Amino acid sequence: MVSIFLFFSLDFCIIFLEEEVNMRKKILIVDDEKNFIELVKKNLERAGDYEVKIECEGKKALAVAKEFRPDLIFLDIVMPDIPGGDVARRLKDDPQTKDIPIVFLTALMTKDEISEGEEIGGFPFIAKPIDTEELIKIIEKNTKK
Repeated sequence: MVSIFLFFSLDFCIIFLEEEVNMRKKILIVDDEKNFIELVKKNLERAGDYEVKIECEGKKALAVAKEFRPDLIFLDIVMPDIPGGDVARRLKDDPQTKDIPIVFLTALMTKDEISEGEEIGGFPFIAKPIDTEELIKIIEKNTKK
């Protein structure tokens, strides 16, 4: 696809590539289990057209969300510095981040204990471990791009 555009001007090619990058869905994953979120990041980037950032601390995640402007945030409930529920409330109280959908991640319940559409504090949630196909379905359901 890109090679077709190389026959035209270089400016057009650069603009085309920038538009392609902007079409990628931006995902922020916040969880204190670094190995887990690094694996999820790699799997999502391989599986689809996603730009994924990860953060292990709630406080830092608040700043990253403002700067990165993700299309969706996956947020662990149990975090060492700020509980996930508090992070979610702060994001929803901030005019810059209030419209970003949030999906909680939890190891506190199993998939068998969760009924579809169930929520915690008004936010949808999924149980760990998570498979990539399930994440992609959730991303597609909760993003507008």
